[in-house]
Amino acid sequence: MKDSVYRFMGVLSGVVVLAGGTAHAESYPSKPIRVIVPFSAGGPTDAMARDLALRMSKELGQPVVVENRAGAGGNIGAEIAAKSAPDGYTLLFATNGPLAGNSSLYKNIAYDPIKSFAPITNYALIGNILAVNPSFPVHSFPELMKLLKANPAKYSYASGGSGTTQHLAGELLKVMGGVQMTHVPYKGEGPAVLDTLGNQVPMVFCNFSSCLPYIQSGKLVALAVTSPKRNPALPNVPAIAETLPGFDLRAWYGLVAPVTTPTPIIHRLNEVAVKIINSPETMAKIRSYGGEPRPSSAEEYGQFIRSEVQKWANLVKASGATVD
Repeated sequence: MKDSVYRFMGVLSGVVVLAGGTAHAESYPSKPIRVIVPFSAGGPTDAMARDLALRMSKELGQPVVVENRAGAGGNIGAEIAAKSAPDGYTLLFATNGPLAGNSSLYKNIAYDPIKSFAPITNYALIGNILAVNPSFPVHSFPELMKLLKANPAKYSYASGGSGTTQHLAGELLKVMGGVQMTHVPYKGEGPAVLDTLGNQVPMVFCNFSSCLPYIQSGKLVALAVTSPKRNPALPNVPAIAETLPGFDLRAWYGLVAPVTTPTPIIHRLNEVAVKIINSPETMAKIRSYGGEPRPSSAEEYGQFIRSEVQKWANLVKASGATVD
């Protein structure tokens, strides 16, 4: 008899919790939502987040405000989001850094990229460009590989900072290409690109928004892209994978909430975000950054994050990459 009562009470509790979550979702949102961007204002991550937030505001009928909380490769903003109330009013627009690679690159982070967040949707995948100063004595990626192999550790490459996809693109090239280069990290892609323009460093891995204008004006020469296929914005520039099959190092962007955020709210946010990503305006915006729109279900995004955590852990281990 007692067992039957306990089972009934357990079922009843579950029904009450579900009903409470559903009721919460029906009135959601009833106040402004903040979206934490764990990087400084002005970069591509911030620009995409602001575009998404503006469109979400119109869909949800409440202000969706971007809050930049930069530092430690995205870890500071991610930690703030992870420790926020799981009520759907604090979200995180993050990249593969805080949601995948940083757990291997940093010795101590105060959140878990898998256990601390409830996935909402993937947003986009964006490859990088490998570009060189015009005075550099190569004009193609195969020529670069030949030069690097003939001169181990002689040349360096710049990136926007340790732990970025630009940094790890160089590390993956070293592993897969069997070459040696010295990584020169900068505090942002702007300074890295400027020093490549000034020939202070011969080559740079950079995103499309940072490099494309200089490539189009002839001030930088694009040798390859890090996505598995050529990018429509640079159709004559080969993918590294054409020389090194399997090479794929792209940044990805997505939206998550603190773990235990009610499932009905996650589903509502997914519905709205996916609708926005699938719109012609947002797709055009993502492609203007050299990206590929990637809307997904919450479940698909969760599986993707788990696979990426392992992928980046394997790369960090194989390359010996560290946060300088």
